[in-house]
Amino acid sequence: MSRVLALAGPTAAGKSALAALLHERLPIEIVSVDSTQVYRGFDIGSAKPDAAERARIAHHLLDLREPGQHYSAGDFVLDARRAIEDIQARGRVALLVGGTMLYFRALLRGMARLPTASAAIRREIDDQAALRGWSALHSELATVDPAAAATIHPNDAQRIQRALEVYRISGEPISLWQQRTPAPVVQASGQWALVPQDRPLLRRRIEARFDAMLAAGLVAEVKALRDHRHLTGAEPALRAVGYRQLWRHLAGELSLAEAREQAITASWQLARRQLTWLRSEPEWQAVDPQSIAAREHWLETVVAMTRQLR
Repeated sequence: MSRVLALAGPTAAGKSALAALLHERLPIEIVSVDSTQVYRGFDIGSAKPDAAERARIAHHLLDLREPGQHYSAGDFVLDARRAIEDIQARGRVALLVGGTMLYFRALLRGMARLPTASAAIRREIDDQAALRGWSALHSELATVDPAAAATIHPNDAQRIQRALEVYRISGEPISLWQQRTPAPVVQASGQWALVPQDRPLLRRRIEARFDAMLAAGLVAEVKALRDHRHLTGAEPALRAVGYRQLWRHLAGELSLAEAREQAITASWQLARRQLTWLRSEPEWQAVDPQSIAAREHWLETVVAMTRQLR
């Protein structure tokens, strides 16, 4: 799978725009690496490409699940591999684009074969989180699996839930399971990370993007999920930034101004975690998306390199 490229980066860094520029120079198709865009009905808040953009550039791994369904990193690996094989069979280049770092790691570095998910145990953990808070469950995780807790943010509900679930199912910490990781599924020819040098500018971009989402109808989108999708608010899809804050707003727990502020803060915290993860992975080559010269150099480098590949 040599004609595979990977482009990661924090939210609002400009990944999609840079991918579109590359599409003008290479026959690429995009494989989305985004844990929210896989869900139908999660369009505005996930920055999912619209119909016009999808008609211009082929996108894969969008709208794969209903909001109440589970989608794991293992599901992503299987779907991504099939998409890449299809793209390459057409003689085109697969470009992995997104910000879900767990998916990138599973695909490019290999993924531990964890126990099958248990809906009953997940409900039990969700119920405990509703009573005690996720920070308390993170403390519980630190007791049974300090290695995993050290790598998981106390507000990262989805990863805390999965780590506790694995421990309760198997009696073994998830960090031990992860040490038994098999070989990578895909070998990328190049891995690039968008690392903005001007952090205040990135923060302003995050704020402007969320305001644009609100103007585009994000509140109505979340209301439609509440009214027509039979969701409770506890589903993994609804833990996505923006959706969970507006869900609370529609439940009467937050004003719209409070939900907006919390969503922007959560987006900024997510961006910082994404950047921290990328800095810890030496395979990723940093590109400053805020520099026109750096972007142009990246485009020229990728085009020249790709044309030399089989």
